[in-house]
Amino acid sequence: MSESLVVCDVAEDLVEKLRKFRFRKETNNAAIIMKIDKDKRLVVLDEELEGISPDELKDELPERQPRFIVYSYKYQHDDGRVSYPLCFIFSSPVGCKPEQQMMYAGSKNKLVQTAELTKVVFEIRNTEDLTEEWLREKLGFFH
Repeated sequence: MSESLVVCDVAEDLVEKLRKFRFRKETNNAAIIMKIDKDKRLVVLDEELEGISPDELKDELPERQPRFIVYSYKYQHDDGRVSYPLCFIFSSPVGCKPEQQMMYAGSKNKLVQTAELTKVVFEIRNTEDLTEEWLREKLGFFH
């Protein structure tokens, strides 16, 4: 089983973009959406979005294809504090091709390590689940 699991590398320019994204100073929500170039076996940039809510973000995701998302989210705590957690979201919708799902699943850990986002990793099986309420509930466990 594990022999057939393809682990894709992360494109060099994407590694650099993710590094810069981790240290960004802006206070708006922003996302980097990544996909796998299956011919090159590389995780590459799909889209970069600024000032995007979770609900707008879900509209950017393909319904039948997996995507990796790194999302900088302005999180308002109940006590009034504000933090900006970086969330790694793996969108693997029901109905994807099994080979595609395996390629993404096999590459997820490598990407998480490369992006150094090991703390806040979420997975969704339906893009409709990606809402403000869902994200706040998930982040509530960490803060």
